Amino acid sequence: MTKIATKKSLAIVLLGLFISLSALISQSVADELRGTGDLGVIVERATGTLQIIETTTRTRLATIEGLGDLSHASAVYSRDERYAYIFGRDGGLTKVDILKQKIDKRIVQGGNSIGGAISQDGSLVAVSNYEPGGVKIFDSSTLELVADIPAIGADGAPSKTVGLVDAPGQKFIYGLYDSGEIWVVDMTDKSNPAITKFLDIGKLPYDGLITSDGRYYVAGLFGEDGLAKLDLWNMDLGVQRILDNYGKGEQKLPVYKMPHLEGWAKAGELLFLPAVGHHEVLIVNSTTWKEAGRIAVHGQPIFVVARPDGKQVWVNFAHPLNDTIQVIDVPSQKIIHSFVPGKAALHMEFTPRGEQLWLSVRDTGRVHVYDTNSFEELTSLPAEKPSGIFLAARAHRTGL
Repeated sequence: MTKIATKKSLAIVLLGLFISLSALISQSVADELRGTGDLGVIVERATGTLQIIETTTRTRLATIEGLGDLSHASAVYSRDERYAYIFGRDGGLTKVDILKQKIDKRIVQGGNSIGGAISQDGSLVAVSNYEPGGVKIFDSSTLELVADIPAIGADGAPSKTVGLVDAPGQKFIYGLYDSGEIWVVDMTDKSNPAITKFLDIGKLPYDGLITSDGRYYVAGLFGEDGLAKLDLWNMDLGVQRILDNYGKGEQKLPVYKMPHLEGWAKAGELLFLPAVGHHEVLIVNSTTWKEAGRIAVHGQPIFVVARPDGKQVWVNFAHPLNDTIQVIDVPSQKIIHSFVPGKAALHMEFTPRGEQLWLSVRDTGRVHVYDTNSFEELTSLPAEKPSGIFLAARAHRTGL
């Protein structure tokens, strides 16, 4: 064999090795790449940690530490579903990279925050505060402050802010708990927020929701029976009262925990809402905004959550009856299933197409996953005092 032939053979061998190595490297990179559509986080309130979970295999992927006080934490997602923004009770705003499984940025922006929202285009994150009150708005990439909006009511006194949601047109909407107002903040011009204020909406607006089409904002009123509704397409109409005196003539019960309107359920033209101080779920016609019925349930409802197809509504309850979950069949408006997963069954989250329901049970330190057709328990994962469960698919839903 000539030297030239030997060199050619060696070159062929080396080329083959290079191709094989490149294929292995490419395969390794491909194995490491993944999307975020089936990921989510579980808040572990006792330890200030997050679990990153995957719903396809129903497994825990990682635990993230160092998020501060998560006793009433909530989360929103960046539009690419990669980053979760966690709003902590200690005023912490933490940006978590759920792919790299680590904290990307963290700031403490207030003394006691109670929730947040992300703008329609994903560029702004807003935080609602009890202390010192008001709303602060940050750049979602850098967490640099963009706007600081104190909540000074028409009476000249500071107020807690509640029920913060995002709305189309780069808007944020929230209530002033102490002064009974709703504010709409337009952030189209980031350097000059435009604020529209609606006064005297009712006593003690404690929470709010926005319909999935972004048209209606509804505030629950803790100080009286009824709700306050704002049509964002026709704001000149002002705030309208709906469901006035829905509890009239009934004995009011002690309210152990304020229900969450952000856990409202919409199924077709019907809304299912928790009744404050009553063992009932209210049914409201979303076209007329009049009561269409009510369903007696196990206790005072906290979250009333619709399966994505709208055929079922799942309900959990306040202390001392918080060990039970009930499932309402929407067509018949009947309870079709009840079960007892354990004390402090707190938060329910459906997978995007509704085949699974993830449920945190704080006092047993578990998160259970159920098949929503058979109600079979699919798996159970350990967690340190779990509360909120937030899946990445929320990134593409208004108000969540």
